[in-house]
Amino acid sequence: MKEQRSIAEWGRRTLSFVFSLFVLGIGVALTIRANLGSSPITCPPYVLSMIPASPLTVGGWIFCMQFFFVLLQWLLLRKDFQKIQILQLGVCLLFGFFSDLGMWLTESLQWSDTLLGYSARWVQLAVAGAILGIGVVWEVRSDILLIPGEGLPITISRVFHIDFGKVKIAFDVFLVAVAAICCYIVFGRWRWDLVGAGTLFSMFYVGIVVRCVSPHMHWLDCWLTGERITGKSAVPDGNTSLVITISRQYGSGGHEIGERLAETLGIPLYDKNIIDKTAEELGFSPKVVMEREQSTTPIQLLEMVFAEGGGVLPDMELSEDDAIFVTESRIIRDSAAKGSCIIIGRCADFVLRNRAECFRVFVRADMEQARKRVVEEYGIAPEDAEAEIEKINKERSNHYWRYTGRKWADADNYDLVLNSSKTGIDGAVGMIRDAVRR
Repeated sequence: MKEQRSIAEWGRRTLSFVFSLFVLGIGVALTIRANLGSSPITCPPYVLSMIPASPLTVGGWIFCMQFFFVLLQWLLLRKDFQKIQILQLGVCLLFGFFSDLGMWLTESLQWSDTLLGYSARWVQLAVAGAILGIGVVWEVRSDILLIPGEGLPITISRVFHIDFGKVKIAFDVFLVAVAAICCYIVFGRWRWDLVGAGTLFSMFYVGIVVRCVSPHMHWLDCWLTGERITGKSAVPDGNTSLVITISRQYGSGGHEIGERLAETLGIPLYDKNIIDKTAEELGFSPKVVMEREQSTTPIQLLEMVFAEGGGVLPDMELSEDDAIFVTESRIIRDSAAKGSCIIIGRCADFVLRNRAECFRVFVRADMEQARKRVVEEYGIAPEDAEAEIEKINKERSNHYWRYTGRKWADADNYDLVLNSSKTGIDGAVGMIRDAVRR
């Protein structure tokens, strides 16, 4: 995990994180200068900074508010509050400084109240939202710390066991409401240039940008981790290991194939131990992780229908399902980095898609053979076997599509697709062994 990073990688990630704060500061300033309402996270500080004879700038109020958020995290978590999170105070200071720097750099951006000027404001707001979205992705990819304004909703979600997406929405609405109340207290009326249509626009638009940008930022991951990009593959320097990922239909014997292959090749197998490690890191029980890692709610299915390009890649708005996927992905990458291994399921073929040493296998089975296996090995009633197989395969397919934007059983995603009903377990092991030795 994080402690396994080299000093050089820590340096790159720190530099990247500081740069992301600068980008966010510029985005905040451009949003404010549009005079259509600031983003939710900066609404209260911006309103307070407009108080006549205010002792603090926008950046100063941002620091104060974010400091308060860190304090709330500590009060909620107490003994579970990690000491490293104290560094969020430094993040507060940098974010506030870069916001003020952005305000200084954009001071000349003044638009008239004409139709042309109003149109220019919306164009500027759209550009600002794009910059904020890129900054968010950059911040997350850096994987150092979070801005307290994001850390507090995550803390609330974990302490009270509420889905992060719901907490995040409620949190943003709360900040906008506070800013509106401050407007009435300070100015006696609603100030649309402080809390307006641009605020609502930013609430949704930035999230869309994050989703669109995230799939195209792998080059940053490669630079952060020190991987070398060559064409479509990113191979760590000096890494000659072999990583085999096995995706499998329920009842195909994919896990058994992985176990026997691991014994044959003399390399470790990662399957349920990934669940245990994920549960340990997130504070969940292994049972919860197993139940949630392939769950897809009707709302999530609607998200998939309307998502451009398919798939929901990790961003700032982490639900429990997203948190599990992100954590499992990190564990998979760390496991692969240690040396040769076999990894079962959990979208490992996608997570490691840019590693040249990765060999991707998909195992399927005829329904009759799959039905027989789940009855004999998993104790499922014969009359329920086929429905259970179809249910679990659909869950795996939905989960895979949600996080990858790809079809689970598409042969183009794999280096080898085999039918265990035709090859048998030993035959499948032999085919994979021979394929990777070529």
